[in-house]
Amino acid sequence: MPAQHPVVPALPFADGRTIPQLGYGVFKVEPDIAADVTSQALAAGYRHLDTARIYRNEEGVGRAIAESGIPREELFVTTKLWDDAHAFDDAIAACEASLERLGLEYVDLYLIHWAAPSQGQYVEAWKALIALQERGLVRSIGVSNFPAAQLTEIIEATGVTPVIHQIELHPYFPQRELRALHAEHGILTESWGPLGQGKSDLLENGTVTEIAAAHEASPAQVVLAWHLAHGIVTIPKSVTPSRIVENLAAVELTLTAEEVAALDALGREDGRGGTDPATK
Repeated sequence: MPAQHPVVPALPFADGRTIPQLGYGVFKVEPDIAADVTSQALAAGYRHLDTARIYRNEEGVGRAIAESGIPREELFVTTKLWDDAHAFDDAIAACEASLERLGLEYVDLYLIHWAAPSQGQYVEAWKALIALQERGLVRSIGVSNFPAAQLTEIIEATGVTPVIHQIELHPYFPQRELRALHAEHGILTESWGPLGQGKSDLLENGTVTEIAAAHEASPAQVVLAWHLAHGIVTIPKSVTPSRIVENLAAVELTLTAEEVAALDALGREDGRGGTDPATK
């Protein structure tokens, strides 16, 4: 990686692998621009890319990877299993199809996108991910949007613990109880919507803007630095070139303990902006 790019720290998985702590997410990135903005992110220095089948942009992400010239081993690529393919054979086929769209022989991380408790197939889906890892099609396996009960259930049913759990998380919705459960099981926490998706006033909050002014940083950088300070993996999304660069530079911002505590205090009972995984 060229010296001018920020150095992104890597966090260890319980399976012995590692994950770059800050990545580029492509949620709601339209398929026709996915290749272009992903190429911009790679040029800016990102090496961690997060997509999903339901985003409909795996092909664009794969095209950007192929055209980048970056050695595959320097990249960390995540994709996800959608709700309609939780049956064992369906999950295997879905992963194989994602790999074909991405143009990759393996992904570094494969996640069950939602537990979808009402379907009741999350244990079977988890068993499929274990099989995919054994086949070498995925390097590490985890989950996304699992209520605590379902997370505990798949661990008890299989003896295999997800290395990471991707959830909605930001200062307005800090998910303290779920993070504590993760810590008990050695699971890394990963945040989606880290800048308060659905709660757009987070970046205008007085505490955030005051800290930003003190560091001559942007509010988004402050919020991302809060995630990093807590050891959380985060995947901000932007299609604006300047913000793609700005978000990555958050790894160079170190908040004081007092600033982290002030941001911790922003948590709200109604802080969730997205769907409650327990109701899906």
